[in-house]
Amino acid sequence: MNHTATRTPAQLAHCYATFTASSAVKRRREARAFLAAFADPAGWQQAPLAVQLAAQDSCGRFVAWLIVTAQLAPSADYLLACRGHLAAIGDLVHPQLSAEFAFTADALGVPATIARRQWSALLLIAAVCTSSPTRLSATRIADGLAQCTQAAARLGQRPVRNLSANVFGMQTVLFHLGHLDTLPSRGNGRGGRRDADWQNIIDHAPVLAATLRDYLDQLSVRLRPNSITAIDTSLRAFAGYLVDQHPEVKTVAAVRRNHVQAYKAWLAARPGNRGPTMANQTIRTRLGTLAAFFDRLDELDISDAPRRSPIMRRDLPIKDDPLPRFIDDAAAAKLLVAVRAHPDVFTRTAVELLARTGLRSSELLGLTINAVVQIGSSFWLRVPLGKLHTDRYVPLHPQVKTLLDQWLTARGETVRSDLLFIEKGRRINASRLNTALTAVASAAGIGHVTPHQLRHTLATQAINRGMSLESIAALLGHKSLAMTLVYARIADRTVADEYFAVTEKVEALYDQPHQLPAEAEGTEMAKLRRETHRRMLGNGYCARPVDLDCHFESICESCTFFVTTIEFKPTLERQRDDAHDKGQVGREKIFDGILNRLDASAP
Repeated sequence: MNHTATRTPAQLAHCYATFTASSAVKRRREARAFLAAFADPAGWQQAPLAVQLAAQDSCGRFVAWLIVTAQLAPSADYLLACRGHLAAIGDLVHPQLSAEFAFTADALGVPATIARRQWSALLLIAAVCTSSPTRLSATRIADGLAQCTQAAARLGQRPVRNLSANVFGMQTVLFHLGHLDTLPSRGNGRGGRRDADWQNIIDHAPVLAATLRDYLDQLSVRLRPNSITAIDTSLRAFAGYLVDQHPEVKTVAAVRRNHVQAYKAWLAARPGNRGPTMANQTIRTRLGTLAAFFDRLDELDISDAPRRSPIMRRDLPIKDDPLPRFIDDAAAAKLLVAVRAHPDVFTRTAVELLARTGLRSSELLGLTINAVVQIGSSFWLRVPLGKLHTDRYVPLHPQVKTLLDQWLTARGETVRSDLLFIEKGRRINASRLNTALTAVASAAGIGHVTPHQLRHTLATQAINRGMSLESIAALLGHKSLAMTLVYARIADRTVADEYFAVTEKVEALYDQPHQLPAEAEGTEMAKLRRETHRRMLGNGYCARPVDLDCHFESICESCTFFVTTIEFKPTLERQRDDAHDKGQVGREKIFDGILNRLDASAP
């Protein structure tokens, strides 16, 4: 803060009138009113909040000038309770910064009214932090916003959501002006919950917490932040369970098999994000992370470890192996028609890029402005290192190249970032991409579609049209063909070809039901036919093939208990003729006798 002790009241009034220029007499009157009430800035500083606010009407602009020139350090309570004039005074005190801020905000596509609120938020946070607007760090801005939030609670005001949004936008403008080193990121509340969970674990089981944190620190050397976050979530959930359900467990070494068994049942009963219980894969991830933790304690030389691992791989639920979800060709065609009619250039570019290249959403949002390269006469897209720590080149359809050129034009060149997809100075996030795709899918009338479904759709379309698995693996950035073979399960051309070939034969059978071709009788059908010709005996079956004769086949007809009737005459006549043709005189006499008796008994 500037030293003001050397300035007399007259000098303060003159400086204020000089800065504000217009209505110098009125400005001097405000200064005199301030000095009459408080004598000097130190007197105002020591006055109660109610007294400070009571003087707002008579000398509020003078107070604002003292604040912006860092001659007063107001409380957050005062800044929220009064309607100050910080933005207008800031224009006079920092004319160059004010002009640059407005120009940059306009270049980023921020409406003028919103930019003005962001400028006011910048001056407010600088005042709370007693700092120059150009010397604020992200940490000090967060601290200043926290002070304002606490002040709002004390004053009984609603949470300062508008202020938070304006501060976020203000940080974006400051980044592109070069006054901040990183773009701001919106918090989702998980960071606070994570810190609270860890603090609870530390309070109740400090040694257990120290072991888990040591493990995470060692893994963070080789794994990506997102992977560490996932492992953190699983370990924190287990530690929280132990604190709540088994408070006697204070160390990792004290964890036993029964604790893990009870934890498995507890997980299975937990509600899920999209259903009444946790998804099978979520439970598998939690338990798998825990198994890896216990397995690696010795490897990482962590002393707080049980004698043997209390969890085994067979504790994990059986892994589901679902097929990739894709949309069919008709739905994909409707989607692209809707995309090309959409007025938003980001939506047109992003959705078409997903559908044409099979990029993951994280890969698309991580593209840089120099991602498009020309190799020979064709354009290619360089996909940066992503999920599998590999980069690759993807051929670029000319239509997508045109869309990317249009996006770069709309994006502008004043943005201080190498990222391709920047909107209003900020990195476009997955939520914005999902919203864009959902809107297009709704307009196409095909229901809900996710970015990853478009990746699966491209792979399925490619394999259905004869693209080799090796080429699909290269296109999608798979490390091994095992990852790509899942699409072969969706579209196995050999199975399809053989199925339809058999279907044609079956249809032919249906067209000629009384004359089956010889080749239509398969092995099982022939076996079934033979079974139907077996003759049942008193204590078994006669397995004589139908094409072989039997010298005893008329033995029943010669039995004294044999009875027949006139309706069997045609069969008996055929049997008599068969015996005559074969020269079996004995059989022929038997059937002649039976036929004569039938004729004699006929009415």
